Amino acid sequence: MPQSPVSALGAAFERPRDAGREERRARILELVRERRIKSQSELAELLAAGQIHVNQATLSRDLRDMGLLKGPDGYQLPRDGAFASEDAGLALYGAVQSYLDSAVVAHNLVVLRTPVGAATPFAVALDRVGLPEVLGTIAGDDTVFIATAGLAEAKALQKRLMDLKEKQRR
Repeated sequence: MPQSPVSALGAAFERPRDAGREERRARILELVRERRIKSQSELAELLAAGQIHVNQATLSRDLRDMGLLKGPDGYQLPRDGAFASEDAGLALYGAVQSYLDSAVVAHNLVVLRTPVGAATPFAVALDRVGLPEVLGTIAGDDTVFIATAGLAEAKALQKRLMDLKEKQRR
Protein backbone atom coordinates (compact mmCIF):
# COMPACT_ATOMS: atom_id res chain seq x y z
CA MET A 1 0.00 0.00 0.00
CA PRO A 2 1.53 3.36 -1.01
CA GLN A 3 2.31 5.93 1.66
CA SER A 4 -0.13 8.84 1.85
CA PRO A 5 1.20 12.36 1.07
CA VAL A 6 0.44 13.43 4.64
CA SER A 7 2.46 10.62 6.25
CA ALA A 8 5.31 11.16 3.76
CA LEU A 9 5.40 14.84 4.71
CA GLY A 10 5.39 13.95 8.41
CA ALA A 11 8.36 11.60 7.93
CA ALA A 12 10.32 14.37 6.21
CA PHE A 13 9.86 16.66 9.22
CA GLU A 14 10.56 14.26 12.06
CA ARG A 15 11.32 15.86 15.38
CA PRO A 16 14.80 15.35 16.81
CA ARG A 17 14.99 12.33 19.08
CA ASP A 18 16.90 11.67 22.26
CA ALA A 19 19.88 9.61 21.14
CA GLY A 20 21.79 7.34 23.47
CA ARG A 21 24.96 8.70 25.04
CA GLU A 22 27.34 6.62 22.93
CA GLU A 23 25.58 7.49 19.66
CA ARG A 24 25.49 11.18 20.59
CA ARG A 25 29.15 11.25 21.57
CA ALA A 26 30.19 9.40 18.42
CA ARG A 27 28.37 12.01 16.34
CA ILE A 28 30.00 14.85 18.32
CA LEU A 29 33.42 13.38 17.52
CA GLU A 30 32.53 13.12 13.84
CA LEU A 31 31.36 16.73 13.71
CA VAL A 32 34.42 18.10 15.52
CA ARG A 33 36.71 16.14 13.19
CA GLU A 34 34.83 17.36 10.10
CA ARG A 35 34.68 21.09 10.81
CA ARG A 36 35.49 23.93 13.15
CA ILE A 37 32.75 24.34 15.71
CA LYS A 38 32.94 27.59 17.64
CA SER A 39 30.18 27.15 20.23
CA GLN A 40 27.96 24.68 22.03
CA SER A 41 24.90 26.22 20.38
CA GLU A 42 26.42 25.61 16.93
CA LEU A 43 27.17 22.01 17.91
CA ALA A 44 23.64 21.52 19.26
CA GLU A 45 22.20 22.84 15.97
CA LEU A 46 24.36 20.44 13.95
CA LEU A 47 23.26 17.54 16.14
CA ALA A 48 19.61 18.57 15.76
CA ALA A 49 20.04 18.71 11.97
CA GLY A 50 21.06 15.06 12.26
CA GLN A 51 17.94 14.32 14.33
CA ILE A 52 19.81 14.14 17.67
CA HIS A 53 18.32 16.26 20.44
CA VAL A 54 20.50 17.30 23.38
CA ASN A 55 20.10 19.95 26.06
CA GLN A 56 22.91 22.37 26.98
CA ALA A 57 23.78 20.72 30.29
CA THR A 58 24.14 17.28 28.71
CA LEU A 59 26.17 18.67 25.81
CA SER A 60 28.47 20.50 28.20
CA ARG A 61 28.99 17.31 30.23
CA ASP A 62 29.67 15.33 27.05
CA LEU A 63 32.32 17.80 25.91
CA ARG A 64 34.01 17.76 29.33
CA ASP A 65 33.90 13.97 29.68
CA MET A 66 35.21 13.47 26.15
CA GLY A 67 38.17 15.74 26.87
CA LEU A 68 37.32 18.19 24.11
CA LEU A 69 38.97 21.54 24.63
CA LYS A 70 37.78 24.87 23.32
CA GLY A 71 40.56 26.90 21.78
CA PRO A 72 40.58 30.11 19.77
CA ASP A 73 39.53 28.20 16.63
CA GLY A 74 36.73 26.27 18.33
CA TYR A 75 36.48 22.81 19.84
CA GLN A 76 39.52 20.61 19.46
CA LEU A 77 40.15 16.92 19.93
CA PRO A 78 43.26 16.14 21.90
CA ARG A 79 45.67 13.98 19.93
CA ASP A 80 45.59 10.30 20.79
CA GLY A 81 47.61 10.04 23.97
CA ALA A 82 47.85 13.82 24.25
CA PHE A 83 47.81 13.51 28.02
CA ALA A 84 50.39 10.73 28.26
CA SER A 85 53.46 11.59 30.31
CA GLU A 86 55.68 12.16 27.27
CA ASP A 87 53.16 14.67 25.92
CA ALA A 88 52.31 16.36 29.23
CA GLY A 89 54.43 19.38 28.44
CA LEU A 90 52.80 19.79 25.04
CA ALA A 91 49.31 19.43 26.49
CA LEU A 92 50.06 21.97 29.22
CA TYR A 93 51.61 24.36 26.70
CA GLY A 94 48.52 24.17 24.49
CA ALA A 95 46.17 24.80 27.41
CA VAL A 96 48.22 27.76 28.63
CA GLN A 97 48.42 29.30 25.16
CA SER A 98 44.69 28.83 24.57
CA TYR A 99 43.26 29.77 27.94
CA LEU A 100 45.57 31.58 30.36
CA ASP A 101 45.09 35.33 30.75
CA SER A 102 46.76 35.74 34.16
CA ALA A 103 48.03 33.81 37.19
CA VAL A 104 48.18 35.27 40.71
CA VAL A 105 49.48 33.61 43.88
CA ALA A 106 47.34 33.85 47.04
CA HIS A 107 49.00 31.87 49.86
CA ASN A 108 48.78 28.23 48.76
CA LEU A 109 46.44 29.01 45.85
CA VAL A 110 47.14 30.04 42.29
CA VAL A 111 44.21 31.96 40.80
CA LEU A 112 44.02 31.77 37.02
CA ARG A 113 41.90 34.04 34.85
CA THR A 114 40.70 32.73 31.48
CA PRO A 115 38.31 33.85 28.75
CA VAL A 116 34.65 33.33 29.64
CA GLY A 117 33.75 29.65 29.37
CA ALA A 118 37.37 28.44 29.29
CA ALA A 119 38.00 27.79 33.00
CA THR A 120 36.57 24.26 33.06
CA PRO A 121 38.45 22.94 30.02
CA PHE A 122 41.65 24.56 31.32
CA ALA A 123 41.18 22.94 34.74
CA VAL A 124 40.54 19.56 33.09
CA ALA A 125 43.76 19.91 31.08
CA LEU A 126 45.68 20.83 34.25
CA ASP A 127 44.24 17.87 36.14
CA ARG A 128 45.08 15.43 33.33
CA VAL A 129 48.66 16.66 33.01
CA GLY A 130 49.30 15.74 36.64
CA LEU A 131 51.67 18.52 37.71
CA PRO A 132 53.34 17.69 41.02
CA GLU A 133 52.50 21.12 42.50
CA VAL A 134 48.76 20.73 41.86
CA LEU A 135 46.71 19.18 44.66
CA GLY A 136 43.41 20.01 42.96
CA THR A 137 41.50 22.50 40.86
CA ILE A 138 38.14 24.24 41.07
CA ALA A 139 36.79 25.98 37.98
CA GLY A 140 34.15 28.62 37.56
CA ASP A 141 33.30 30.34 34.29
CA ASP A 142 36.46 32.41 33.85
CA THR A 143 38.49 31.57 36.96
CA VAL A 144 40.42 28.50 38.09
CA PHE A 145 41.58 28.02 41.69
CA ILE A 146 44.53 25.66 42.01
CA ALA A 147 45.35 24.35 45.47
CA THR A 148 49.01 23.64 46.22
CA ALA A 149 50.75 22.36 49.36
CA GLY A 150 52.15 25.77 50.25
CA LEU A 151 53.38 29.19 49.15
CA ALA A 152 56.60 27.87 47.59
CA GLU A 153 54.69 25.40 45.41
CA ALA A 154 52.17 28.08 44.44
CA LYS A 155 54.96 30.46 43.37
CA ALA A 156 56.73 27.69 41.42
CA LEU A 157 53.49 26.78 39.62
CA GLN A 158 52.70 30.40 38.78
CA LYS A 159 56.22 30.87 37.38
CA ARG A 160 55.93 27.67 35.33
CA LEU A 161 52.61 28.74 33.82
CA MET A 162 53.69 32.31 33.07
CA ASP A 163 56.99 31.10 31.55
CA LEU A 164 54.96 28.87 29.22
CA LYS A 165 52.73 31.81 28.32
CA GLU A 166 55.76 33.99 27.55
CA LYS A 167 57.29 31.41 25.19
CA GLN A 168 54.85 32.34 22.41
CA ARG A 169 55.38 36.08 22.86
CA ARG A 170 59.14 35.83 22.24
